[in-house]
Amino acid sequence: MLVDWDAYAQARSELGTAFVRILGYFQEDGIKSVAAIEAAMRAGNAAALVIPAHTLKGEARQFGAEPLAVAAERIETIARACVEKRDSPDEVLAHIVDLRGLFEATLELLQREANPLVARKPGFGRRAMSGF
Repeated sequence: MLVDWDAYAQARSELGTAFVRILGYFQEDGIKSVAAIEAAMRAGNAAALVIPAHTLKGEARQFGAEPLAVAAERIETIARACVEKRDSPDEVLAHIVDLRGLFEATLELLQREANPLVARKPGFGRRAMSGF
């Protein structure tokens, strides 16, 4: 399960009318964080992995996206250890490979839940609209 829906509901309740705006920030920041993590990995720069992974971890937890938060936390933890040891971040590559797909799948679920009208199709009791 990509999203803890109880945590999501709690965040939605606590944030109230600001929820959709904050979810938009999560999308923007998440896209930037994932790109920064990928760029840092390509550059072999462990220090540059830490902040975007930390940011992604915290924002994911805010919305109940625990698998994404755990993945980001692993990247952050390994990167910090690499910085301390002055080692290359090669061992974190396996975690980064799946990060973009996990982020995108999680974001899709969060957005669909935030705006369920987008995903709805005409069904029982509704007549499909046709062009004139």
